[in-house]
Amino acid sequence: MIRKKVLVTGGAGFVGSHLIDRLLKDGHEVICVDNYFTGQKQNIIHLMDNPYFEYIRHDITMPFFIEVDEIYNLACPASPVHYQYNPIKTVKTSVMGAINMLGLAKRINARILQASTSEVYGDPKVHPQREDYWGHVNPIGKRSCYDEGKRVAETLFFNYHWQNNVKIKVIRIFNTYGPRMHPQDGRVVSNFIVQALQGNDITIYGDGGQTRSFQFVDDLIEGMIRMMGSREDFTGPVNIGNPNEFTIKELAEKVIELTGTKSKIIYHDLPSDDPMQRQPDISLAKRELNWEPKVQLNEGLLKTIEYFKSTMNL
Repeated sequence: MIRKKVLVTGGAGFVGSHLIDRLLKDGHEVICVDNYFTGQKQNIIHLMDNPYFEYIRHDITMPFFIEVDEIYNLACPASPVHYQYNPIKTVKTSVMGAINMLGLAKRINARILQASTSEVYGDPKVHPQREDYWGHVNPIGKRSCYDEGKRVAETLFFNYHWQNNVKIKVIRIFNTYGPRMHPQDGRVVSNFIVQALQGNDITIYGDGGQTRSFQFVDDLIEGMIRMMGSREDFTGPVNIGNPNEFTIKELAEKVIELTGTKSKIIYHDLPSDDPMQRQPDISLAKRELNWEPKVQLNEGLLKTIEYFKSTMNL
């Protein structure tokens, strides 16, 4: 096996830290870049004594210079609570961050993977969502700093590829959950689990009929690794998500059942531009990457609940 030198931006985040664990396990050397806006030191503290791991505190809206073989560009707040906190900064991270990382990849001839998102489909009119669907996105909504930032990042990736022959890989990540989620990130899985474990009412926005497809983080990491290693002329974009669809109400009921809480479900108004349906068509990932998710919702939720129990000292 060839030991590669790999850069992971946003590496102290939920997904980034799991990716680094996997890359180190596979025998590579990893440089983690993060400014700790939403990433947390506790996600990578177990790696600090590993001689093949290095952490650099840096904001990728500023240029960055290093010699590596591969770049995974994950840096960007990914939950509405965090990306709406400073929407201008969110756009800058997606757009200027992509420019800086693509410029780096061009200079050092590295392969680069962009962690894009199912949010590029907006509130979809096509179901399930295939990669050739252009989406239904509000460019001036409360969520558009993230949605449009990621859409522009995809545009930049393909323009750098066409104009400068940069070796790109683009994945669109659907709802992902698992250990190391930020307890206050506002995402539905962490919200429900934390509320249930604290014995508080579980809050559903809208009538709970909106659907999501929930992917366990280990499945996502496997998809990312396979995409980075795929044939050079396969650029994506490719959906990486779990096609099993659940309503938000079904998720809340499952969390109540698995935690054994006495929490009740309460309903609040639906936020603006919240998509009603989200489900990936993963035929392209199956065909090109021989990938499909293995972890089903019950198993993944139990692992995530155990993680939150340990961090909340329950």
